[in-house]
Amino acid sequence: MSHSAKFSLNYSPETFAQLEAIERKHHRLIKKKIVEQLSYTPQIETRNRKSLEQPAPFGATWELRFGPKNCFRVFYEVNSVEQEVLILAIGVKTGNQLYFSGEEFIP
Repeated sequence: MSHSAKFSLNYSPETFAQLEAIERKHHRLIKKKIVEQLSYTPQIETRNRKSLEQPAPFGATWELRFGPKNCFRVFYEVNSVEQEVLILAIGVKTGNQLYFSGEEFIP
């Protein structure tokens, strides 16, 4: 069985502060899902991964949802030529509100 080419995962500086605002007990799950979902097929839509229409948070072109009640959101863009995924933001969705670094995102 052959895998498609592996993508490198790069994080924007903002993501580290955003991650710190999320309870530490979820950090391992977040890292695992990012690696699992975005390392090989970041541009294939699935039930929890979709392309975004603009304007989108942080100018992202893709969104990944996962976690308890699908509460975590990872916004990213893909550079197919460089085989690279740039993680632009990591947030938490509660009801209809989206939070980054503990603050509500208002488009």
